[in-house]
Amino acid sequence: MWGGGCNLGLSARLPAHTLPGVVVHSYSLGLNPQHPNTTMDRPESRCPPPGLLRLPVLTCLLILTAVLTYPMLRTLSLWLHSSLTGSYVSGSYSIVFVNCPNEQIARDIARTILDKKMAASVNILPKISTLYFWKGEIEEGTEVSLLIKTKTSKVPWLFAYMRLTHPFEVPEIFSIPMDQGDTRYLKWLEEGMKAN
Repeated sequence: MWGGGCNLGLSARLPAHTLPGVVVHSYSLGLNPQHPNTTMDRPESRCPPPGLLRLPVLTCLLILTAVLTYPMLRTLSLWLHSSLTGSYVSGSYSIVFVNCPNEQIARDIARTILDKKMAASVNILPKISTLYFWKGEIEEGTEVSLLIKTKTSKVPWLFAYMRLTHPFEVPEIFSIPMDQGDTRYLKWLEEGMKAN
């Protein structure tokens, strides 16, 4: 009884004379021999009643489940809303910006992205002047920028592809979600990324 957790059984509360044929010492019942109507302070007497911890544990599990499934539930609810109403949900599409060292590399990257259906459209902006810090020094150069229009769900794939194939040691890649857009254009974007 001493180290086995909470034991709030009835035998600890019954007087010794109600247990026929059993010799019960006052210490095993938790009774204080100097004051027969009080109990000694035992670990078992400080345990909460059974079932009391069940509600906080279930509440914590429910909150944890909600936090872990939020991204999936949000995506599903946005898809359902968009399907039922035919309206665009802000953030469903993104524009990814990538800078390349020259136009040939920019064209190669753009074609590959389109071939792999990672985007529906890529704009290649001609040479732009760039100033930036590199290894503690201010550098200056020219680059070619790509504006890649894609679904937000494909952005992580684009980032992974760029990290593998881009010639820069630290490529400039970032995305901005589209807040609004013409419905026909967004539908065209969707069609452009469907697999054949």
